[in-house]
Order: sequence, then structure tokens, then C-alpha cells
Amino acid sequence: MPDPALQRDLVLQALKRLLEWSEISRSPQLARFLDYIVRRTLDGDEQSIKAYSIAVDVLGRGADFDPQSDPIVRVQARRLRSLLDDYYSGQGSGEATRIRLPVGRYVPVFSLADVPVPLEMGVAETPESSARVAGGIRRGGVNVSWFALIVIAAGIVVAALAIGTWGPGGRDAPAATGVSQQPSVTIVEFQNLAGPTNGGPMVAGLAIELVTDLEQFEDIKVRYGGGGDGNISVTDLPTSDYVLTGIVRPDGLVVQYSAILTDSATGSVVWNHTVPVSAEAAVRPDVLDHVSRLLSLVLGSPRGPLHQVARQVLTSGVPTEGGVSLYLCRMLFSLYRETSMAAEAARTEACIASLPEADREASIGLAIKASLTADHVGTADTAGSRADRFRLAEVDLDRAIALSPVSGFVWEQHARLREAMGDLVAARTDYGSSIQLNPASADALAAYARLLAFGGNLADAEQMARDAADGTPDAPAWYQGVPALLALRDGNYEQAIVRAERYAQADRELGPILAILAAQSAGEGAVVNRYLPQVLDVPSFRMRGVLTTLRDRIQDDALMEQIRGGLVAAGVPPSALINGF
Repeated sequence: MPDPALQRDLVLQALKRLLEWSEISRSPQLARFLDYIVRRTLDGDEQSIKAYSIAVDVLGRGADFDPQSDPIVRVQARRLRSLLDDYYSGQGSGEATRIRLPVGRYVPVFSLADVPVPLEMGVAETPESSARVAGGIRRGGVNVSWFALIVIAAGIVVAALAIGTWGPGGRDAPAATGVSQQPSVTIVEFQNLAGPTNGGPMVAGLAIELVTDLEQFEDIKVRYGGGGDGNISVTDLPTSDYVLTGIVRPDGLVVQYSAILTDSATGSVVWNHTVPVSAEAAVRPDVLDHVSRLLSLVLGSPRGPLHQVARQVLTSGVPTEGGVSLYLCRMLFSLYRETSMAAEAARTEACIASLPEADREASIGLAIKASLTADHVGTADTAGSRADRFRLAEVDLDRAIALSPVSGFVWEQHARLREAMGDLVAARTDYGSSIQLNPASADALAAYARLLAFGGNLADAEQMARDAADGTPDAPAWYQGVPALLALRDGNYEQAIVRAERYAQADRELGPILAILAAQSAGEGAVVNRYLPQVLDVPSFRMRGVLTTLRDRIQDDALMEQIRGGLVAAGVPPSALINGF
């Protein structure tokens, strides 16, 4: 073991390299967070590294900061922990001196040549979550063909608990907020039906994980309700529109994490869902992050159960009680993103324009306005007008980032703008920021996966694309492009046709081409005949040629060659691939 002076010097050098790494240097808050906890630990002052001190000294929160109601420190700690893991598995893989942030703690651990330096035992992030980690467990490998029976059984058990505790007999129903206000949900710790057995499934802290994950969506009010042992004090629970409860039960080689959402006003169950995890994986510390992320993909989705009331009103066209709000504008924007319809864009623009100035100038309002500005492409649109629109959008998005630098939604819109401008390197960086901030944002996952796949990185895009398309409710058509490519790659041509036909509803250029490629491999001539006229009728193809146009979007040479061969085989003249026709 080196002497203390040398040890300190080695750690400071390791810190300097981390702070110079682009993934950390471009996030001033994370850089300050890392510098703060490392220097405090080296100074022997690790006992002062608390959530409160980090929030006030590093993140700019006020003296009234409450770690239980504001999860910002936990969120940033998880982001930092994930980045440290990425650094040492990539660029910093050869470093002997390493800085780690243990799961559930804010005090770092240093290692020299992979030997931990036991400067401290660490400070817990929360009393309820001693086992939390960034990164999840990949799904698959569990056979649950009789799964529906378990869901029903679990739903009955948890529904009884929820209605008995929070229903009309348990407490007064919360005051109605109207569809114009973002929904609120109180999350209670799941009950462990396995009992307090050693080596049993991880359960305690799942509610904290869910609160932390769902807070990142910004259009849901999330509260922590404690509990988990069946002895919850009703009077201590915050009033919310919904209550999320759950149970965890072993079932042979599988552990079922069952969640149920109850309407607080009526006591009725509005949604239930079960995540099956292998018994082996259920005892690992990262299982809570895995389960929380899968549940959050549904609960945080604009098509999920928490937003169903608002969406039903908006899709019916009925005037909303309580008037226009930033929340409703964001729900309209999600409808536009799902359909790309000009009518939905116009409704969203009108919604934003009618907001009070404070909401229009808020980060979300600015980001929505900027995205609509960048996306507006009409028949008279010229290169000059596009450049002007992009500049206007960039100004608003830069302002939005300055207002909310930890908003995954804002970074996603910034990434889309960079992609539209052709700056694909910057777009990848921005998508990465968005997903780091909100790993359960299906729109960001699907958009990033599409960018990666068209850039020749289909393998890197695979898990994100599957999570978005298969892990969220009513996945929109534009999510299906990468799954169609994956099915083509795997030789699952019937599935590729289904995915490509869905994708063709959102992408008039590439969707029909993917359907043709899949149909040719499956021997489905009727599908080829159906989509070939659509390809030849695309205005951009007729103006510039098919491959010439697609080259602006696709950097994967192998995919471009596959498209060329498939279209020629389908009867497209080779000259039409590179010239207008």
C-alpha cells in the first residue's frame, strides 16, 4: 500500500482524468458532484457527505431542501455511478487507480491496481434503499406460459390491499384536479410475500427506485408513501390521484414482481402488471433498478395508465375542464409525435400559443415550440427556410437546456434537432444525455436506436429498440423501423413484414422499402406488388433518386447495398436509384 501522500496524489490524478472526460466535463453538475465527494473523502471529511450537503453545496438547492421529497441527489448519484462504470469499462479500462461510487452510497471508494482502499464504510443514499445500482438485467430466459393466471391472482390480492387501505373506506378521496393538471401518484413499498428469509428476493427500496425513475418524466407528480409491511399509516399518506402498490412472490424458479394502480377517488383498479424475474436474478442488487425501469416504461409513457384520462379527452376533441395547461400541451405534443399529423401539430401549436407567458417560456414549453418549428416542412419549404427554422429552434432549445439542464425531454428534442441538421455526432451525444437522465423514456430510446441502426450500429440499437417497441403500451408506428431491421437480420421475415408495414405508416420513404425486402425473402409477391408503387410515388425519390435521397439518412453501406439489390430485383430501373425520374 503506498504512503498516504502518494495515495492522495494518485487519486487526484485519476479525478483529473475523469473531469476531463467528455461525458463528465459536459455536465458541470456531475463534475462538481464528483470533485466534491472525492476531495471531502481525501480530506477525511466523509461524514459530512450527506444528501443534504450535496444538494446545497453542489446542486444549488436552498437551505429548505428535503431529500425525501426531492430525489435530485439520488438521480445525479445514479448518473455519476453509471458514467464511472462506463469510463472504466471503456476509455479508462487500463487505469490502475480508480474511483468508484458504491451502490446505495455517496462516499466514493478508491482502488489502486484493483485493491480497494478502505477509507470509509460509506453513507447510505436513503434508509430504505441499501441495494440500488445503475444498469439493469436483460430480460429473457424465463418461461412463464401460464403467466396470466399469476397476474390475475396477484391483482386480486393487491387490489384488496389497495382498496382496503386507500379506498373510500380507508380515507377520503382526493380532490379532483381535472384533466388539465398532471396526474399524481403515491408509491408504496411492495410487500414481500416470501417473508424475511435470508437470500430471498430483493424488495425493500423498490418504491424509492420507482419514485426516482418516474420523477424524470416531469409530467407526473410522484410521492413516496413508505410502507411495505402492511402497517401503513393512512393519515401520513399524501393525497394523490392514484396509489401504486405491489407484491413480490416466489413462484418456483421465477419471482413475480406484481404492481397495481388504484384510482384513489373510486378505489377501483385501473392497471396491473407483473414483471417476472428469475430467482437467481431476484437476489442481485440491481434487480430493483431492472424492475423499476420496466414498470416505468409503461407508467411513464404518455400512452400509459396515468395519462389515459387526459388522452381520452384530447382524442375525443371535447373541450377540457379547467382550460389549457402546459401538461395538456405536452400530451398533445405526444399525440403529434406518435402520428406526425399536421392537424396534431396545429393543435399543439395553438395550445402552446394560448399558455400564460411563464409556461410558454418554461423549458418544456420552449422545447415543444422549438420542435414544432424544426419539424414544419411544407411543399414550399426551401433549404434557406429550413436553415432559418433550425436556427430559431436552436435558440429556443439552448434556452430550454439552460433552464433545465437535467431534463431528459429537453435533451431529446435537442438531439432530434441535431439529427435533422445532419450533425449526427452531436445528436448521438444528446440522445445519450437524454437516456442517462431518463432511462425509461421510450421516445428517446426509439429515436436513439433508429439513429444508431441507420448509422450501421444495429447491435448497439437492439436492446433500446426492443424496450421501446415491446415494453411500452400501444407503441406508435415509428418505433417499428429498427425492429423490422432486426427481424430481417435474424431471418424472421414474416415478423419483418409485420413490423415494416407498421413502420410504413410513419416513414413513407424507408417503410415500404423494408416491407419489399422482407417480402422478397419470404416469397410474398403480393406484398412486393403492393409497396413498389408507393416507393416510386415518393416525391423526394422522384426528384433526386431513391439511394441519393436515402444517403442523407442512412450511413450503413451494407444496408444501402441491400436496398439497392432488393429494389433492382423488384424491377426498379437502376437509373432511378441515383437520378430523378
